[in-house]
Amino acid sequence: MGKIEILAPAGGFDSVIAAVRSGADAVYVGEKRFSARASAKNFDDEELRQAVAYCHVHGVKVYVTLNTLVFDEEFEELAAAIRAAAKADADALIVQNMGVARLAREIVPEMPLHASTQMSVHTVSGVRALYETGFKRVVLSREMSRDEIKKAAQIPVELEVFVHGALCMSVSGQCYFSAMLGSRSGNRGACAQTCRLPFSVNNSKGGHALSLKDNSLISYLNELEEIGVASAKIEGRMKRPEYVSAAVRACVEQRDFGFVTDETSENLNAVFSRSGFTDGYYKGKTGKSMFGTRTRGDVVSADEKLLGRIRQGFKDDIQNISVSGSFSAEIGEKAALTLSDGVHTVRAETEIKAERAQKIPLSEEKCCAQLCKTGGTAYRVDQLEISLGEELSLPLSALNNLRRDALEQLDSLRAVVNNYKINGFEIKPVTPYGQKKSALRARVPKTKIGAGFKGCELVFVPLFSDVRELERLLSEGYSVGVEVPRGMFGREEQIDRQLERAKAAGITHALCHNIGALYQAKCLGFELHGGFGLNICNTFDLLWAEEYGLSDVELSFELTFERINRLGGKIGRGVLSYGYLPLMLCRNCPAKSVGLDCKSCKNQSKMTDRKGKRFFLRCDGNCTEVLNCVPLFIAGEEISKLSTSFNILRFTVENYVENVEKVKEINDFSMLKDNFTRGLYRRGV
Repeated sequence: MGKIEILAPAGGFDSVIAAVRSGADAVYVGEKRFSARASAKNFDDEELRQAVAYCHVHGVKVYVTLNTLVFDEEFEELAAAIRAAAKADADALIVQNMGVARLAREIVPEMPLHASTQMSVHTVSGVRALYETGFKRVVLSREMSRDEIKKAAQIPVELEVFVHGALCMSVSGQCYFSAMLGSRSGNRGACAQTCRLPFSVNNSKGGHALSLKDNSLISYLNELEEIGVASAKIEGRMKRPEYVSAAVRACVEQRDFGFVTDETSENLNAVFSRSGFTDGYYKGKTGKSMFGTRTRGDVVSADEKLLGRIRQGFKDDIQNISVSGSFSAEIGEKAALTLSDGVHTVRAETEIKAERAQKIPLSEEKCCAQLCKTGGTAYRVDQLEISLGEELSLPLSALNNLRRDALEQLDSLRAVVNNYKINGFEIKPVTPYGQKKSALRARVPKTKIGAGFKGCELVFVPLFSDVRELERLLSEGYSVGVEVPRGMFGREEQIDRQLERAKAAGITHALCHNIGALYQAKCLGFELHGGFGLNICNTFDLLWAEEYGLSDVELSFELTFERINRLGGKIGRGVLSYGYLPLMLCRNCPAKSVGLDCKSCKNQSKMTDRKGKRFFLRCDGNCTEVLNCVPLFIAGEEISKLSTSFNILRFTVENYVENVEKVKEINDFSMLKDNFTRGLYRRGV
């Protein structure tokens, strides 16, 4: 492994310049149409081409984010965006869902794919699955600890770790809070930052139970490099160029010198923070100390004097590309300049011929002075051999033009690194699934369920249920599967052992919400059922799921009924028709913001917003789900009109689950009439 890459965010061209001039090795930028930071300026096709060319000339890579959920009607536009990134010669695409990856491979097979942190990859199994699928790089979840990252580094794929910037309360890709509250989907790049609003826990006064301090692992950069992490990623495409510059300089200093200078550290701390920084996830120490908000003191610290000082550091272009060459001139001949950057060699000639000097002949010193004037470019001339005929003369303007011509040739050659072959792949019309079967399934939090559940096609119980209870349910005629926990951090070996026990007990079905869970269950021979956490939302996603070996999937609940009915593919699919939807999946529990621990919480905590709405917090001992304040409810009449093969009732906090006699009666449950939501199935995102 070489030096760890310093990867900078760039919401606009000014941030690209700040990143490059501050020493970044790579930048990641958003495509205007499909970026997880839709509010950033982002780049259209021409701006992207210019940004990539500027970066490549300086030896800096560019990764383009297409990391949002994409609907079927957007795939023509998505294909155009992929082609634009390839034509611009971007070095990789960062994608969130497998359907986008599938399309990208069809159009530009040679373009490297990076798995976005929106894929929620937080286990070795997830990393291995993506490596075997052909991804070049995996961007790990921010919540992973040092030991978990170290284990993931055993897989021969590049790993990217966030080392500085904002922390979402939810595992990336698993947050639906903004979507449910205001139809602004974080998975679609339109997050309203609901987590920064006031939320109190239980009877506490005030508080921001969903707002974490910014993450900073810069001091661990050398350790990450030793572990084998390929790229140190800075969060912040929504932030100003001064922030980008300060963060990049801090990372470069730490990597190259082993420490950050006082001035750089002060600049970084002042330009943006939320009550300071945290390394809690990396050190495996979650709790109250990780919570923080943006205070008035944080805001005023980034005054114009500070920002101006930082801007001075990147106002001029950097000459970071070493070139060498030769210059020759003879009377009666055109002078020639040859330059090489070690890979490309260019040659330029003057338009005029050298003449005999009438007064003062051209000297080697004068030639060198003019030809080495490379200010405002990426180049510095480290070695130049000069061969001059005796007593000759050339206008200085001819030398200047010669230098500019040669450097422009180098620019053109360096701008194109990859030169991808782009296939003329055609997006064909989709044949809708068409089936309208409404088999009933259920997900329950406990194994003690009533006889009514025998009418379910499948009942998923927690994986870590007592194996004797699993055997009992099977013996009593229930059709049972197990649900692998959505948060698997550090539990892969336990999950493997429990899956083996469940299989030995006779369980053959596994509900999996991420690629890592699918990989583990697949290796053990389970029939795979994709959970909503996979964010399956288009036909290409469904085609991938079928190819990967899934039997069926729960569709994303960010889809509308209309979009569901237009989906193609042959794989079975279903919708959540009842349940308190999980709005967040958190490794650091919101209850810890007020100092509660598992013993004092007893899994009974609730969170209250400014309007008095109460949200359940449900912990499985590893991660906490924040549940919506009211249940989702879709009537049987509406379900019968959907092109689906099943619907699933997701029970979490209800106290009547064990006693209900006929599960189908949930569809007529009278208490829901005045206190439920239809979610996003009608209003969409």
